[in-house]
Amino acid sequence: MVRRIRSVLMRGGTSRGLFFHERDLPSDANLVERFLLAAYGSPDPFRRQTDGVGGGASQTSKAAIIRPAAAAGYDVVYRFGQVAIDRPEVDFRGNCGNLSAAVGPFAVDEGLVPAVEPFTRVRIHQENTDTLIVAEVPVRDGRFLETGDFEIDGVPFPGSRIRLHFVRPEGAVTKSLFPTGARQDRFTLPGGRTIAATCIDAANPFVFVRADALGVPGAEIEPFERSAALGEALEAVRRQAAVAMGIASSLEEAGRLNQAVPKVAAVGPPADYVAVNGRPVAAGEITLVARMMSMGSLHRAYAVSGAIATAGAARIPGTVVSEVARVAAENPARVVIGHPSGRIEAEARVAETGGGIVYEEGVVGRTARRLMEGFVLVPERLFAEGRP
Repeated sequence: MVRRIRSVLMRGGTSRGLFFHERDLPSDANLVERFLLAAYGSPDPFRRQTDGVGGGASQTSKAAIIRPAAAAGYDVVYRFGQVAIDRPEVDFRGNCGNLSAAVGPFAVDEGLVPAVEPFTRVRIHQENTDTLIVAEVPVRDGRFLETGDFEIDGVPFPGSRIRLHFVRPEGAVTKSLFPTGARQDRFTLPGGRTIAATCIDAANPFVFVRADALGVPGAEIEPFERSAALGEALEAVRRQAAVAMGIASSLEEAGRLNQAVPKVAAVGPPADYVAVNGRPVAAGEITLVARMMSMGSLHRAYAVSGAIATAGAARIPGTVVSEVARVAAENPARVVIGHPSGRIEAEARVAETGGGIVYEEGVVGRTARRLMEGFVLVPERLFAEGRP
């Protein structure tokens, strides 16, 4: 026997995941987690998720749970789940900014908000981080208009531009822009050497280190995919940052239960390089280069939440990101990040007040597409302990 649960497969930015109405899922949180694991084919020791809809990569092992908002100031509530590939875990901490791009289109097409042409503003309560995201969704004839000429690196085809406004993104998980209280900390690498790092929480918790401090040029891609030693060094920094930021109570917990947050990225000054699709990226068209790890593997594009965090850190003096960033004087809010698949642009509006730094808003443009709709089938035995 199998259980059928309605879902929509959507691409948001460079990520992909199943979207569910919360009303269609079990009310028991444990059953929801078990259902998502079965739907995606996890845990899979071969890291392929062959027995589910997951794609064997963190960018394609994501889920969105949506419901109408009851609170004033919001239209819908969006809960994000990062489904582990080789472990029986779904992490509901933090958010996926790329997948967030598909929430507004889903809300329009599912009738959760009135469709207004040419753009519908969808006010999204991002439940994991308790933050507001405002999506400007192109609409025609009462439906999301997905066609357009806006291109994002990491996606082969153009689409309509969805502007995402991350309003007051600081403290998404830790309730503080700089959870350690400092703009730079020092963490220990496996060999005993220490390295400077910036721990920042904006849209998602991130820890940044300089690539040259790790002994690699920031513009290179291959070392981040193939060097076990480099991967171990970045994971060591990430785990220490998780403890320092108050996300995990121990290094062991950071490795076992908190792989999704914080994210870790190595940054460097603008440099020429060749993206994974063979297209050259010129130093003159970017503010900095960044290589981000996600769930232990190189993210071959870049997280939207990472762009928000990176852009904010680039605008704030004293961070390791600001040390390498070349922000244009004529438009300091604009930060262009060179990543393995090309570029991602973000606007970071940061203000210095008497009480410190305020991250007022981060803005990015993304595309999205509705890929498939229907039912996910999972074994009925998963629901033996309760019913939706």
